Amino acid sequence: MVALGEEVLAGVVRVESGSGRGTVTFAVMTRYFLEVAYRGTAYSGFQTQENAITIQSELERCLAVLHRFSFSLTGSSRTDAGVHARQNFFHFDSERDLHPQLLYKLNAILPAEVVVRNVYRVSAEAHCRFDAVSRQYGYRIYSRKDPFLMDRSYYFPYTLNLHRMQKAATVLMGYSDFTSFSKRNTQVKSFECRLEQSEWVREGEEWVYRVRANRFLRGMVRALTSTMLLVGREKIDLPEFQNIIESKNCELASFAVPAHGLFLEEVIYPDSLLKNCSSLS
Repeated sequence: MVALGEEVLAGVVRVESGSGRGTVTFAVMTRYFLEVAYRGTAYSGFQTQENAITIQSELERCLAVLHRFSFSLTGSSRTDAGVHARQNFFHFDSERDLHPQLLYKLNAILPAEVVVRNVYRVSAEAHCRFDAVSRQYGYRIYSRKDPFLMDRSYYFPYTLNLHRMQKAATVLMGYSDFTSFSKRNTQVKSFECRLEQSEWVREGEEWVYRVRANRFLRGMVRALTSTMLLVGREKIDLPEFQNIIESKNCELASFAVPAHGLFLEEVIYPDSLLKNCSSLS
C-alpha cells in the first residue's frame, strides 16, 4: 500500500518511501466502439442468448479467436431475429493492445453476413446505448415479385392507398405515447417516444416506412408499419387509426409484418462523441 509520495505517468505508479523507491504498475482500460452492419436472416437476434447464434456472440467469438483472450460487448440497439442493420454499435473495454490490423483481420474471420465498418477509441465514459440521442429504422415493402428482394424486403402484392398511409404516418408525429404499438412482454417503465421523422418514401421498386425517434419500444416499428398497411388497404380509416393510438391497447394494433423487411438504418450520437475520436484500421 502506498504510504508517501506517488507519481502517475502513462499507467505506472511510481512510489517513493523511506525504504527506497519502487514501481507499481496498474492496468489502464481503454474503451472502444465497434460500428457494425449485418444481414440478420440467419441470426437469432442481436444480443447473446443461450444455445443460439447471434450478432453479439459471433463478434465476441471472432475477437477472441484473433486476440486469444475473451471479450464482453455491450450493445447499442437490440434487433430481433431476422432483422437487419445498416449501422449498429457495440462497445467494449480492454487493458491489452488490440491487433494492429484489427479491422481487416476481424472482417476476414467474421461470417459474410456481418461486417465491422469502424473501430473507434473513445473516452472511458462513452456508452454506445445511453449516449445515443436517436435511432432511425426503415421498413421495406415491394408489390411486384422480385427474387433479389427476398429476405430483405416484405413482398406485399396488394393495392395500397399510399396517400392515406402517408397521412397516417404524419398523424403519428402528433403523439408521444405508443403503448398500443409495444409488445406485452416488455420491462420498460415508460411508453413515451419522441418521433422526429415518420414518412413513407419511394426507393426504386420499394416503399419504405422511415421513422426516427429518441427511443423505440419492443416491436414498435413493425406494429406501426403493419397497422398503417391496414389503413393503406382501407381496412380501417384514419379516425380508427387514431383510436388505436389513443386506446393504449396493443390488442387493437397489428403486428403481422415479418422481421426481414426491417432495417436499423442509423444510430445517432452527439457530434462530439465520435467526431474527434481516433479510428483503428
